[in-house]
Order: sequence, then C-alpha cells, then structure tokens
Amino acid sequence: MSMGTTTPSISLAADVDTIPGIDEATRVALRRLRGPGFDETNLYVDLLLIMQAVLVLLYSDSTGSIQVLLTTRSKSLRSHPGQTALPGGRIDEEDREPKVLWGAFREAYEEVGLPFPSSLIIDSDSDIPHIPNIHILCTLSPHISQWGIIVVPVVAYLSGPVSSSASSPPSHTYILTPTLTLQANPTEVDRIFTHPLESILDPFSPQSTLSSRNLTEKGSEDWPYDEELYNYTDRLYPQLSPNHNNNTDTTDNIPSSIYRMHRFRSVASPIKGLTAEILLRTAHIAYARPPTAPIEQYAPGQVRGFKDA
Repeated sequence: MSMGTTTPSISLAADVDTIPGIDEATRVALRRLRGPGFDETNLYVDLLLIMQAVLVLLYSDSTGSIQVLLTTRSKSLRSHPGQTALPGGRIDEEDREPKVLWGAFREAYEEVGLPFPSSLIIDSDSDIPHIPNIHILCTLSPHISQWGIIVVPVVAYLSGPVSSSASSPPSHTYILTPTLTLQANPTEVDRIFTHPLESILDPFSPQSTLSSRNLTEKGSEDWPYDEELYNYTDRLYPQLSPNHNNNTDTTDNIPSSIYRMHRFRSVASPIKGLTAEILLRTAHIAYARPPTAPIEQYAPGQVRGFKDA
C-alpha cells in the first residue's frame, strides 16, 4: 500500500513581481526561492515510511529583514518535546491534493491558527479561514530525518505591514500583523517566535540583527552550551537499508550514516537538527551564498537528501 502526492500546479506559485510593499533586496531573495518551483521528486513511498510537510513561512520585519516563523513544541508531546520546529506534521490520506501544500498549511492552522492562503481555497471552502497575502513560493526537494522520516519543506511569504511586536519575545499569543494574531495550540506548541533567516548563514556577522534581540540566557535550559551563538556535533545514526521493510537484521550489519547536528541560539529554544538543516538550505537559496565558516551544512559522507538515501 502506498500514498503519493501530486506535484502542485505551477499556477499556485506566486508571481513575486506583483507582491506589494517589499524592497528590491527582498524581492530578489523571493525570486530565487520561487525559481525552483515545485519539486517533482516521486513521493510514492511505502507507508511504513512517514511523510511530513513543514511550512517555512517568511515575512519582512520593519527593517526589511526576512524573518521565519518558528515554534517550541509542547513539553507534553511524546516526539521531540520542547524542541524548536517549523509548523507542520504528518501528511494525512484525507488531505486534499496537492497534499504537500494542504498538509503543511493544515498543520500550521492547527498548531498556531495561521489561516490558509486564499490561492488554495475553492468555493466549497468558504468556511475555512484564509487570507490573500500568503504567497506560496516553492516546495524544496525532500529531506530525510535521522529517523527515516521524509519531510517536504513548503516555502511561503507573508506580505503586508507587520506589527510593531512582530519581533517580540516568544509567547503563546503572537501578533504578527495588525490583522493577524497567532495563537499557540497548548497541546502542541509552548511558544511562538521568529528568527532572522540570513543570520542562519552567519550568526557572527556584525550586521546580523541577532545583536538587537534578547537571546535566551547563556547557560540556561534553552542554551546550555559554551559557545556564544552556534555549535555542532557529528553523530552516527542507523540508516534505512534499501530493503528496510524486510530487514530483520538487528546487528551491526545495518548501515549507519553520519549526521551533523547544528544548533543556533535564538530568543527561545535552540534551532537545531532538521529544522536548522532546512533553514540553512532555504537561506542558501534566498541569499545565493553558502554559510560562513565554521558552519558547514553537511558532515563528510552525510546523506544529503531523499534521493541520496
């Protein structure tokens, strides 16, 4: 039994040149993100592999700096409690096509109350909250987590004036724009916060807007590390073998893969793991440059995506 996802119609991708109220640097970054379009990787996969979609929602703050919406997962959750995440989760069989887009925005609505983009809504959906100023840019090719979960990032941009509190401390209630207040679902999300996208490439830069933020206290539960802004570790994790469904070998014969665990300091929980990996890739595309040393996105020999796996 398998579940597939249809590649979204290119007509769903925003025309970046018509998005109002953004400066030229932002428009260039959004054009770069729009460039890949909707990834066409064949996602007809065995249901023993979990497939998820996450939303990389970008917006520009009052200085023109592109920010990304993040959450801290509830500590009551069984999976990754208390960790930073992009809104998103498992794609359901009931999700409408294109399942990747619908699943990402459905999860974002359930987790923080983000309305759907109007471009996804049809006449029969009149009761579904939606707004016209969420512009879908692209889907990136799938990532595969260290636990074998397939994750498809959906990148979108929220246009319009932002609230003066849109860079406020993390909170259950987050006023993003004068007309859009996000509300954390307490069963899934402890905190909502944002982070400057470009700082993922170089948090040490004197031009980084991190310097104006009240970052979590060094030595606290949220940043218990010696480093000031970033650290990483390389670890070996079991990797799915080609015939993982029939593999009964529980010995050391199962192949392993090295995985680089990035950690970035934020105003809330650390941005790490797959979330950091997706943001590194998004920022690399948007700003057309790789991260600055000592940040290297992948460890030597690391599986770099779904196709490699």
